[in-house]
Amino acid sequence: RIVGEDMRYRLLFGKGLTSDDTEHTCMVAQALIETSGYDNGRVEGRFRRNLAWRLRGWLLLLPAGIGLATLRAILKLWIGFPPKWSGVHSAGNGPAMRVGIVGVACAQDMDKALLITQAATRITHTHPDAETGALAVMLAARLAALGGEDVRPGEFLAEFAQHTGHDAGMAEPVRLACESAERGEPAAVFADSIGCEKGVSGWIRHTVPVVIQVWLTHQNDFRGAVDSIVRLGGDSDTTAAIVGAIVGTRVGREGIPGEWLEDLREWPRTVAWMERLGRQLARHRANGTVGKGVPLSLAALALRNLLFIPLVLAHGFRRLAPPY
Repeated sequence: RIVGEDMRYRLLFGKGLTSDDTEHTCMVAQALIETSGYDNGRVEGRFRRNLAWRLRGWLLLLPAGIGLATLRAILKLWIGFPPKWSGVHSAGNGPAMRVGIVGVACAQDMDKALLITQAATRITHTHPDAETGALAVMLAARLAALGGEDVRPGEFLAEFAQHTGHDAGMAEPVRLACESAERGEPAAVFADSIGCEKGVSGWIRHTVPVVIQVWLTHQNDFRGAVDSIVRLGGDSDTTAAIVGAIVGTRVGREGIPGEWLEDLREWPRTVAWMERLGRQLARHRANGTVGKGVPLSLAALALRNLLFIPLVLAHGFRRLAPPY
């Protein structure tokens, strides 16, 4: 009701910033640069340890948004739990929001993609649904990255079932999403049918099916996909980030509305910095080499977060006022 028909930035005088979803994707990309060139016998452990240190540092910088399960897992890392045992039994959507980049970077190496997706999930979330939900996002991004014609709902469902089995907890919600996309249903109709009439929750059984349905029906329309999923309400920064990662893989930079890039006032993770990160990751994946992540000022990140927190709080309180 506040947004109306004009989907644009409103965070800071018509400009925008990124949320923790983008931050996690960038951390995974950095970890991929520094570890994915290793063979599959060593990559999982090295990736897990690399990402663990990034998560520890991220928490110290006081991020404005963090899920409870992710917070608990990082605290476990700080008190000495190894990354292999730091995850908590949660089916939140944290893993799903950060693994799309894995499907892109490792599109030609499914074994490596599966290993890294598992490591990126279990470091914070150990519930089986969290892992299969993250896997669904990775597979969707991988299929989008491979190009060709639009992915058919049945094609994605078969790929998902091949790697998870038909009895996985996420199997039924994903099947319903694919059937809805096949029928060409509006996203709101599907969201209502799975209990999200008041907004998409942070539960992965809600988040991932809605993302898959919107992706399958907007595979070449970045603006349409993001607009459609944001209007469902709920955990919209995460749902939009995930569907944007998948659709963006297909349409590329030129498919993203120009004003959404120009009006993003993120710092120090600027658009230029993120593009540099993407190029460096692509180069090392193409060469099969291990590199160094793109430098980022910790002092600048800390300052950014101090400025960001009041903005988030202000918008939160604004939502308590009419029209609610």
